[in-house]
Amino acid sequence: MQNISGLAELRAQVDAWRGQGLRIGFVPTMGNLHDGHLALIAQARRSAQKVVASIFINPAQFGPSEDFSRYPRSPEADSERLQAQGCDLLFHPSVQTVYPFGLEARVGIRVPGLDDILEGVHRPGHFDGVATVVARLLGMVQPDVAVFGRKDYQQLQVIRRLVTDLAMPVEVLAGETVREADGLAMSSRNQYLSPEERRQAAELHATLLSMGAARKMGKELNEIEDEARQRLEGAGFVVDYAVLRRSDLAHPAHAGERGLVALAAARLGSTRLIDNLCLVDLPSAAA
Repeated sequence: MQNISGLAELRAQVDAWRGQGLRIGFVPTMGNLHDGHLALIAQARRSAQKVVASIFINPAQFGPSEDFSRYPRSPEADSERLQAQGCDLLFHPSVQTVYPFGLEARVGIRVPGLDDILEGVHRPGHFDGVATVVARLLGMVQPDVAVFGRKDYQQLQVIRRLVTDLAMPVEVLAGETVREADGLAMSSRNQYLSPEERRQAAELHATLLSMGAARKMGKELNEIEDEARQRLEGAGFVVDYAVLRRSDLAHPAHAGERGLVALAAARLGSTRLIDNLCLVDLPSAAA
């Protein structure tokens, strides 16, 4: 596996592969890789002959109350895991490479309608940072296909809108959420949980499942959301939201609507967890 930090060197290699008629897959990450990330690499491999992964901890998507310096970093282990998974190239640019005119002078991108709901309410400016860095990385790598995890469901929708609206020639694929044995979605932030919090954390996925079951029974949407919040609070969470939305994240019109997504974000101690469950395969009793 090649390790590249410079843009010119990256583009030279990508151009060489493209000149050979090879399809290029891309998985952007912030490092501290776990099995969920590696599943995205495997999915990219199934869709392309060459796979590029990036590791860049993007300062532009951290809010004032979020500790950029605290984000976990494990560069040597990450490189080893990517190589073992068959990644062809690791791109690890500097902040200066990604933002050549500096963070304050950067050209930014907004995705209106998706950046100020749910996560956007609790992390103002977060998706501006996400959209901006993803657009830059896609422009640098110029892949044929890019894979993003479904666990960050709102982020996935932001990126899909971005790519479509800017007519970027890249296919966006969604990777299924990889979970621990008790259902907790894999995340770099799970390591911050204390042993007791880790036991409690499984309740987040269990609550999403209960929301799906309640919807299948035809319960009112407000009732489902209220019960989910109460269940999470009873398990020790501080809840930001527990909601049902359409797949495009618009409010559902009625309980019988198909294709809904249950989404939740809540804190255990100082650790904020998010998760979601697509209910498209659960038929509605009210439909």
